[in-house]
Amino acid sequence: MTLTEKYKELVDVALNNNLSVNDTGKVLRIEGEVATASIKNKLWEIYQHIDPQFKNNDVILNVKCKISAGDKVKVVTRESRLNIRQGPGTDQPIVGKAEKGDIITLISKTNDQWWLVRDNDGEEGYCYSQYLEPIN
Repeated sequence: MTLTEKYKELVDVALNNNLSVNDTGKVLRIEGEVATASIKNKLWEIYQHIDPQFKNNDVILNVKCKISAGDKVKVVTRESRLNIRQGPGTDQPIVGKAEKGDIITLISKTNDQWWLVRDNDGEEGYCYSQYLEPIN
């Protein structure tokens, strides 16, 4: 079974949203930009449904959201920098960090624990929501 077949539902959503899909035989790469955070979140939900612990390491989702302006949130870590992760989970690779006190852009509240954000350097990813505080 090819990765494209294994992840058919994921590939279908990606292609329907004009994302690039490349199956090298060892890794399925899905890349590009989507119109909304809900599409990006849907891709991660499908991926997690097929590979619940993200342990197969055979998919790379490099997908960003188009946003013009979003709500701002403040990083409220106690002592350390806040990790920005590729996907919603502590097992996901770190793609960036935000300093305590930084104001960053909230793209969406994926669920109660993970929010999709974009930092001031343009890195986009998921942060644990308990370390983010909405700015009024």
